[in-house]
Amino acid sequence: MRDRQAFQDARRAREFEAFVAGAAGRLLHAATLLTAEAPDANPRARRLLTLALAHTYACWDGLRGEDPYDRARQHLALRFANSVWHQYGSPLSRARPHPDSALAVLTPQERLIVVLRLYEGVAEEQTAALLGLPTDRVHTVCDRATATLLHPPRKAAPPVMGAKVAPS
Repeated sequence: MRDRQAFQDARRAREFEAFVAGAAGRLLHAATLLTAEAPDANPRARRLLTLALAHTYACWDGLRGEDPYDRARQHLALRFANSVWHQYGSPLSRARPHPDSALAVLTPQERLIVVLRLYEGVAEEQTAALLGLPTDRVHTVCDRATATLLHPPRKAAPPVMGAKVAPS
């Protein structure tokens, strides 16, 4: 009995290690996009990834044909949403996005929907179901975020030295 259990544990560990070797890079990139951190300095994204992989490992035996990548991505998105949207005092919610990140101009909700829809290719209906939002809301947020990324808000022009300001 012990030999059988040890064999199953070893098989489970090998399968999970193979999954992590293949999926961790893409999941880390998705987490980095969500947190809008710099790719080379992303402690919040790494924490999100670690929590998602730990959750996936914990339910590994119960997947029964389900794609472990989908489960890990789902947990990653939900963990991000809970930490940011509900402001539970998590370090994930207190940090500001990296100013050089292309997604820094978006709100956390917009980043989450853009990453799921455009980077991960999750269908609108699946994204809506995952986040508990109406499909129309997901569509609207994704469109607005995409427009913001394509046409970023203009920065205020620096004041011209020596220019006189008209009295008001």
